[in-house]
Amino acid sequence: MANYKTRPVLPPRPGVSLRARLVLVALISLAVSVVFFSNRWLTERYTETTRNRAELRVALYSGNLLSELQRNSVVPLLLSRDPALINALNSADYSQSTARLISYRDEIEAASLMLLDGDGRAVAATTREELGSQHRTNPYFVDALRSSETVFTTVPTEAGSYEFAYSRKIEDSDGVIGVIVVNVDLRKFESSWSGISDAVLVTNSEGNVILATEPRWRGKPEGEALATVSATDAIRRSVRDVADWSGLPSDVLFLGEAVMRHESRVPFQGWRIASFTSYASVREKVNAVLALEIMAFAMLLSLLFYLISRRAQWRSVLFAQESADLRQLNVALQREIAERKRAEENLQVAEQTLAQSSKLAALGEMSAAVSHELNQPLAAMKTYLAGAKLLLQRKRPDEAMSSFQRIDDLIERMGAITRQLKSYARKGGDAFEPMDVRQSVSAALSMMEPQLKVREVRITRNIPREPVMVIGDRLRLEQVLINLLRNALDATKTVDLPQVDIIVSRGDYVLITVRDNGNGVEDLDNLFEPFYTTKAPGDGVGLGLAISSGIVTDLGGRLTARNGQDGGAVFEVELPALDEKELDVEAAE
Repeated sequence: MANYKTRPVLPPRPGVSLRARLVLVALISLAVSVVFFSNRWLTERYTETTRNRAELRVALYSGNLLSELQRNSVVPLLLSRDPALINALNSADYSQSTARLISYRDEIEAASLMLLDGDGRAVAATTREELGSQHRTNPYFVDALRSSETVFTTVPTEAGSYEFAYSRKIEDSDGVIGVIVVNVDLRKFESSWSGISDAVLVTNSEGNVILATEPRWRGKPEGEALATVSATDAIRRSVRDVADWSGLPSDVLFLGEAVMRHESRVPFQGWRIASFTSYASVREKVNAVLALEIMAFAMLLSLLFYLISRRAQWRSVLFAQESADLRQLNVALQREIAERKRAEENLQVAEQTLAQSSKLAALGEMSAAVSHELNQPLAAMKTYLAGAKLLLQRKRPDEAMSSFQRIDDLIERMGAITRQLKSYARKGGDAFEPMDVRQSVSAALSMMEPQLKVREVRITRNIPREPVMVIGDRLRLEQVLINLLRNALDATKTVDLPQVDIIVSRGDYVLITVRDNGNGVEDLDNLFEPFYTTKAPGDGVGLGLAISSGIVTDLGGRLTARNGQDGGAVFEVELPALDEKELDVEAAE
């Protein structure tokens, strides 16, 4: 509490009445009383306000810290299933791995990424200095090998700070082949905390400081850290570092040495966060109000002296009034500037969070697409393997070799599918060439042969004898036809005499029609939306028609659906026909 001194009341000059002296003494007594009680009440009120704000900031710091940890925790799981990284570890070809990790780092905004082989050697890293380094004894490598889940480790550095990393082992059918390490940048919070004029520290479950606005606190228990550098000195240093940002001289914030401490639990591995807030801001606000009160009483005293003595004292009252207005305006401007800066920072954080969520959603959708497109070849491979096993048991190896050849073709097809899926995010056209639609229809029927043998489905084909040529990608068109045939087979499961018709006609456009005699489609408007499906859970993810529509659009055509007059669904693929003149030009080139 500040000490306020009042000038002693001088004996009245000759000519001053007793009533004027009594009014002067009463006014001074009232001023002292008001200042005394205002000081006590305002100190309690602003102290409580400062405490509430400190608690709110600690809760916000804890939430931001937890959000950053949770956002990075899912990255090792996704990267451990990346086919490109798995293939690189199996083949020991890491020429493209570092570039791939750098692209992932830019998308997820992690501090750094590192791929370790089974011996703990860094074979790919976003930091060039890490390439070739050995990490066999590091905790994130050892703990990842011992656990089947993603592990989090805190590793002290030689500089006295800490590195935080998520790691997870990468496995294939033969066992562990490597470890993916994702370093999390938590030190960025230290600089952001320093800009709020508080001293902040985070301790782990053992009570040691792992994050702090004061560098000399790191690695020590809280009591030892405060003994090394007091909280008041840490706050003074924090404010001095950001004095240009606040627009205020750092010395004016320290009118006292009292500090309040607030602690909160971070729901992550027993971490705790504590903040130290100076009472100097409380004293400053109280002093500002008391200054206004004293100024008001001074104005009254000035007015009284004006009435009693000389007219010149009235000018001092006007000067005091003007000074009060300027101080109020200055305080209002400072508050408005601070509020605008806080609003801009909150908007930036919200924009970054929304961008990261969009990236993660796109990554999940691509994973679902890969799973859907590989289900068909895998189902066919299972059927061919069963047939080959039966043929070998019956001593018919030549026929079994035919099944194995088909399995080899399916494996090649699966590799082509994964290469095609990587190009969905950009426009196709590099692999387009003249092709016969009839060959794609035959290949699709051959692909569906195992499913057709299981059920008795009548397949009718109405295909021209002469070639039906278009410009396109044969493999992607086969994918569309396989999806349509598979949907037609599923739609006729409840029909007594199932039938699927395939019609190819040629005019200005090539029209491929796939028609079944099932129950038709109820919701045609949402049919081509991603993840829309009428199948039972586990039978499909609702991406087949959405992917097929995108492929046909890339080929320059369109995919439509309707219900037939006799029931059942009718899907039509319309593609631009290739004229014979255009075909001759293509052959000449």
